[in-house]
Amino acid sequence: MSTAKRPPITTSLFEFFKSGPGPSSSHTIGPMAAGVDFRDRLGKLPPATAAGGVDIRVRLLGSLSATGQGHGTDKAVLTGLAGFTPADCPPSLPRGILELPPEKRCVPLGGRSLELGMRNIVFDSIDHDYPFSNTLICELLDSSGGVLFEMVYFSVGGGFIQWEGWTHPLRGEPVYPYASTAELQAHVEETGLTIAQIVLHNEMAITGAGRRDILEKLDGVVDIMRRAVDRGIAASGLLPGTLHVHRKAGDLARQAEAESDPLIRFMLHLNAYAFAVSEENAAGGIIVTTPTCGSAGVMPAVLRLLERHFSLGPEAIQNGMLAAAAIGFLAKHNAGIAGAEVGCQGEIGVASAMGAAMLAQARGFPARIVENAAEIALEHHLGLTCDPVGGYVQIPCIERNAMGALKAYNASLVAAAEDVKKHRVTLDMAIEAMGETGRDMNSKYKETSRGGLAVAMVEC
Repeated sequence: MSTAKRPPITTSLFEFFKSGPGPSSSHTIGPMAAGVDFRDRLGKLPPATAAGGVDIRVRLLGSLSATGQGHGTDKAVLTGLAGFTPADCPPSLPRGILELPPEKRCVPLGGRSLELGMRNIVFDSIDHDYPFSNTLICELLDSSGGVLFEMVYFSVGGGFIQWEGWTHPLRGEPVYPYASTAELQAHVEETGLTIAQIVLHNEMAITGAGRRDILEKLDGVVDIMRRAVDRGIAASGLLPGTLHVHRKAGDLARQAEAESDPLIRFMLHLNAYAFAVSEENAAGGIIVTTPTCGSAGVMPAVLRLLERHFSLGPEAIQNGMLAAAAIGFLAKHNAGIAGAEVGCQGEIGVASAMGAAMLAQARGFPARIVENAAEIALEHHLGLTCDPVGGYVQIPCIERNAMGALKAYNASLVAAAEDVKKHRVTLDMAIEAMGETGRDMNSKYKETSRGGLAVAMVEC
């Protein structure tokens, strides 16, 4: 077990729970955010530098190059460069960015406008020496093709971006600092607070926001998740791309309603909810990163389960979301949540752990059961590879969300039924194992579509 001391977690809830278009937080939301940032920096260049700029080039490296076309990374970057942020991006974008008139598909520079198109995007080397697989280099070029100004960005998972020279943003200190589950549980034992209450107090201290504002904003996140479930169940037809994948959420929901066996009906409903959001994500719809776009179906499925099958109200849902955030924070802080860095164990595995914690907290179980539920769910996703067929977030991603939701529910049942004193594996151990496994995992199994199911399944 590692004894290295990490700084406390200072991630905000609303950095973590981001709304935006699918299909990928690392390949869509992150690159779009990088495009917006580069656009803003171009607007602050010295006039002489801006005057020499005639074109923009964006080089996609690593997993962004390997699966960027299937994930829509090229269009996501252009959407960001055109000034659209993930939070305010219309559902029709970035898929339809090239259909916009030129005056809305451009970058202002020194009193001129540089029109954007696919010529601006270069799918560069898959193998490189930068510290993160998902790397993109944004460049302002002069008339001879020389680079006047550049930024090297890293899309590090969950829609988060960093860049060369990036440092953690300055913010308030958490009231209850923790970097591990052991430290979090120590605060619970010392204060008598729940995990949800600790996360809320820390959010107030870190951001300066009030309790009411935070909870109202959290309710807004929950509402986006609800609407994604509803849209997905109502939709039908083929998903975008060459795989010819049909939507199944509506069929599953109808079968659930027609089923007489209550257990089968319950499981069909849970599957339908997870399929619904995952299919919306694959279609480029607006979802919430929980913790990523590719795993965005797990927690909304749990949410709908809590509301419709357990009849729990807003306060219980808020508490569940806060506890889920604590689990996601720990995984991101100590291992990773990007498929390109640690494989799908960091996406579906962490989402399932978050869902299990959400179930346990919302149903009023103590902190040790919340932790154990998350641990059980994560433990049984360890080693899961990220091998999307054709680079699309469809096969096996959509079904994996349903499996993750089912495991989240089962993990919460097991954790609540067992004697907490006899539980042997801690969440810290499972997260450490996930990080080590991710580091050792061959790159062809980390969102490059060069191994696993991505090559075993031949597109016809």
